[in-house]
Amino acid sequence: MNISERLLKFVTRSNWFLFVIAVLFGFAIMPSGFARGILFGGLIVTINFHLLYKTLKKAFTPPNISNHRLVLFKYYVRFTISGIIIFFLISTKYVDPLGLIAGLSVVVASIMLAVLCELKKIIFKEAT
Repeated sequence: MNISERLLKFVTRSNWFLFVIAVLFGFAIMPSGFARGILFGGLIVTINFHLLYKTLKKAFTPPNISNHRLVLFKYYVRFTISGIIIFFLISTKYVDPLGLIAGLSVVVASIMLAVLCELKKIIFKEAT
C-alpha cells in the first residue's frame, strides 16, 4: 500500500474516531448547545469529506473520467448546502457557534494527525 492510500485510510478512520470522542466529550462535560455544535459540525464535515472522496475517485478512475466542470459543480452544491445548514443551525440558536467550529475541525485534526504519524515513520526510518 502506497503512502497516499495509507494516509487516506488513516484519515477516513480517524475522522470517525475523533468525531465520536469529541461528541462523547462534548455531551459529558459541555453545555448542550456546544455539544450539539460538535455533533452537527462533525457530521457535516465528515459527510462532506466522504462525498468529496467519492466524487474525486469516480472522476479520476478510467474509463469514467469526468469533466472538471461536473466535479466543481458537485463541490459547490455541497458547499452551498453545508452553508445553508450551518446558517440555519446558528440562526435558530440550536448550536453554539464555537461548538460548531470545534466539530467542523474534526477532519483537519485527523489530517494533521495522519501527517504527524507519517513524519514520525519517516524520521524513525531514517534514524535506523
